[in-house]
Amino acid sequence: MGLSKDFLWGGATAANQCEGGWQEDGRGLSNVDVCPAGPDREAVIRGEHVSLVCDGEHRYPSHEAIDMFHHFREDIRLFGEMGFKVYRMSIAWTRIFPGGEEEEPNEAGLRFYEEVFRTCHEYGIEPLVTICHFDCPVHLIEKYGGWRSREMIGFYLKLCRTLFVRYRELVRYWLTFNEINMILHAPFLGAGLLFQDGDEREKLKYQAAHHELIASALAVQMAHEINPENRVGCMFAAGSVYPYSCRPEDVWEALKKDRENYFFVDVQARGEYPAYAGRALEREGLMPVMEDGDERILKKGTVDFISFSYYNSRCVSTADSAESAEGNLFASAKNPYLTYSEWGWPIDPLGLRITLNQIYDRYEKPLFIVENGLGAQDFPDENGNVADDCRIDYLKRHICAMMDAAELDGVDLLGYTAWAPIDLVSAGSGQMKKRYGFIHVDLDDEGNGTGKRMRKKSFRWYQKVIGTNGEWARYGAE
Repeated sequence: MGLSKDFLWGGATAANQCEGGWQEDGRGLSNVDVCPAGPDREAVIRGEHVSLVCDGEHRYPSHEAIDMFHHFREDIRLFGEMGFKVYRMSIAWTRIFPGGEEEEPNEAGLRFYEEVFRTCHEYGIEPLVTICHFDCPVHLIEKYGGWRSREMIGFYLKLCRTLFVRYRELVRYWLTFNEINMILHAPFLGAGLLFQDGDEREKLKYQAAHHELIASALAVQMAHEINPENRVGCMFAAGSVYPYSCRPEDVWEALKKDRENYFFVDVQARGEYPAYAGRALEREGLMPVMEDGDERILKKGTVDFISFSYYNSRCVSTADSAESAEGNLFASAKNPYLTYSEWGWPIDPLGLRITLNQIYDRYEKPLFIVENGLGAQDFPDENGNVADDCRIDYLKRHICAMMDAAELDGVDLLGYTAWAPIDLVSAGSGQMKKRYGFIHVDLDDEGNGTGKRMRKKSFRWYQKVIGTNGEWARYGAE
């Protein structure tokens, strides 16, 4: 028993974390472009610090990133060398519609992605495209308030139609929104939301979420109409929530936090607001305004598969004595049974198997792990070699847990794309030194360096994992 012979192995990136070229070929200003590195970053991505311009006091790492805009052929060739079957990437909305509401798309942006997709196919790599990966045109934020406005649905669908038609012969796998549940934790990053004094913040978050859920359902229908071979998935930030103790209050709190995450997928996979969510939103005065026909749209626009990111599990306690875990936008108690990365993230391979089983039991739809990886510092030796054994160990244990879920538990898995195949800017911290890749990029947090690409030890290891359809992770010597 093993993974299916057509299992999709690969890696995942986001345009705003790797492309650079932020003002080239007519690209417009996006919310991710005004998220600075440094201590102000978290307040900006949470929508608590209002800034829609780039000033001279901050550094904005997405502007240059790793300059994949000019290096994509070299990078994809390296992905092909590793044996990738799939490459998950995202579209920069403002490369296609610089302001978001133009009548005609930007042809230079369309040509760029066409070249990217054709290069992928040259190496036998299937593109898996995220339409909106933490990306909202600043013009739409200034004029409409981002996804708090229902007007955003039409602009998003114009982007979708443009992509589905232009790339009909090049792309079959699509994701509508990246980590849609991050609206609740990083609303400016996830939905272009900015808050002023007096705003009902939680209500605005759920209203924006409703607009994105409607947009997602309509995009699914559109994708199927334009090309019946299209397969469209949702994507959320996953990780099972454990009760800190067996106190019933902790168990109940863990269930509530799990539901907070699953709410979005409940709607996208089942086509309706779940009963628990409807009751809670009404009770707390957070129920979004809906229009006639919204329920029908959600019911008709359910996704074909469910994708998710998994970096760690979470732990919650109702007691003040529990120590808090650091380093993540999700509030969590520190789990005493786990080890932690240097950025304070718990390392829990079995948690991936638990999460896979919980999601599959809940929805019985094919699953796709589209982000999983370890952020750690790398130190090349005098010859430029990086012995990233900690990354190999992390991935080895998580891939084995994934294979157990498929082989022993019967979870239907489409593929696995590691985050990330190449070093890029961290979305949470804005740092380069928090590295994830199999390929080292010679750049530091200030953007200094040659940008040279170098294969790490994990590059050859993952190459063997793909070549053996996962068996090297379980039985290999490293």
